Amino acid sequence: MSFASPMIQEPASVPEPAVAAKVAARNVNVHYAEKHALKDVSVDIPARAVTSFIGPSGCGKSTFLRCINRMNDTIPICRVTGEITIDGKDIYDSRLDVVLLRARVGMVFQKPNPFPKSIYENVAYGPRLHGMARNKTELDEIVVNSLKRASLFEEVKDRLQESGTGLSGGQQQRLCIARAIAVSPEVILMDEPCSALDPIATAKIEELIDELRSNFTIVIVTHSMQQAARVSQRTAFFHLGSLVEEGSTEQIFTNPKDKRTQDYITGRFG
Repeated sequence: MSFASPMIQEPASVPEPAVAAKVAARNVNVHYAEKHALKDVSVDIPARAVTSFIGPSGCGKSTFLRCINRMNDTIPICRVTGEITIDGKDIYDSRLDVVLLRARVGMVFQKPNPFPKSIYENVAYGPRLHGMARNKTELDEIVVNSLKRASLFEEVKDRLQESGTGLSGGQQQRLCIARAIAVSPEVILMDEPCSALDPIATAKIEELIDELRSNFTIVIVTHSMQQAARVSQRTAFFHLGSLVEEGSTEQIFTNPKDKRTQDYITGRFG
């Protein structure tokens, strides 16, 4: 006979404390012409934390990332349905200014892509475009602060007028991060930001991500499970266009609920 009372059993069924969602997706589907690339994805992405998307190549993680700043709009054959909100507001509302959305949602790509301009102009471009500085002094301050926050200023402070394309790969990626944060975004999307970098440059980017999460909501697509485990607080596992499982990074890596997650993490496929 069991003497366990409902009162004793109850804590086991209590869900994780609710975390305020900065970005919320509900039943998001993406089609590229006839190809159904993303299927009914629903997930909450918390504010001021790092959420990593993991999964094998072609599973839909980068496709979903690009939905969050409407980059898929630039692909003529792409169709997105469902709902994505930021702070409760629908980002696919036809009245929404996509340029302003992309100022709120910065993006760092897989391959560093600095503009063929000076280091200074790379960072100043966005603030100038959005009228964020009233004069040169204010613009200088934004540039310097952005480079400092990207842990790059000390390395480039004496050559701000030199071309950004002359920097090393890791420095170029940090310059792209400085460029992204110069317009004070609320969300930063990173699509495999370290895949083209060596281990030392990767470690610097990971340290930077950890520092930035106190001020930004960060979503990172990574092919490296070790990186996801190191930098993120939440992890979502994608497979064949579906979101299989999402939870705290510790739970996903130590006690996944779905066998597919377990198989991927232990290297049985991928």
